[in-house]
Amino acid sequence: MYQRLGLIVPSSNSVMEVDFYRHLPSHITLHVARMYLKDTTVAGEEEMLDVHFPRALNDLATVEPHAIVFGCTSAGALRGNAYDEELCRRISEVAGCPAISTVASVRRALKRRRIQKVAVITPYVDALNSRIRKSLEDDGLSAATIAGLGIDHNFAIASVPPEEILAFALKTVEGQLVDGIFISCTNFRGLEIRDRLEYLTGLPVVTSNQAALEQALDVLRELGTKA
Repeated sequence: MYQRLGLIVPSSNSVMEVDFYRHLPSHITLHVARMYLKDTTVAGEEEMLDVHFPRALNDLATVEPHAIVFGCTSAGALRGNAYDEELCRRISEVAGCPAISTVASVRRALKRRRIQKVAVITPYVDALNSRIRKSLEDDGLSAATIAGLGIDHNFAIASVPPEEILAFALKTVEGQLVDGIFISCTNFRGLEIRDRLEYLTGLPVVTSNQAALEQALDVLRELGTKA
């Protein structure tokens, strides 16, 4: 049975759909809608949610996806976990299918791996880092440390080489007593260095794209068994 997976991403995201295509099984096709976003700031993401998200959702619903991923970690955390849940309910109502939140998938993946105290690596400015921390802590997790590269232009986030992400993560977790590592942002090439980071630190590592993909596959698998 072929299944259609919808994905809503910021317009300047050039990483998430590539990561998904590389790891999706052949019976799942990916269908992407974009929300205009240039600046990775609170103001930029609020405009994206209020103005551009509804259009992207309405467009994507016409392909009749079996499930939709909301593919922005920081925007999911921007207004709190309750707002993120409401956003997913809205997706489900409009598109008539299950909705998957990236930031909620991350929290689920951390708990699945029994990571309670986490080191968080991001490309973000501090204002967005604080929203990520709150999202984790409001769900009972502990962000022992959170370090960002301070990038406020979304297209530039994808230009950070994986090796630089790896070095930044290793420097951040050095000497930290944590249960695991979370690499945040769907436009950050963290999935490419995930295995090496786990090997070098001996810690489990969760990335935004890996967690969202993991949850999407679980949802589609469950739908497939009911078909």
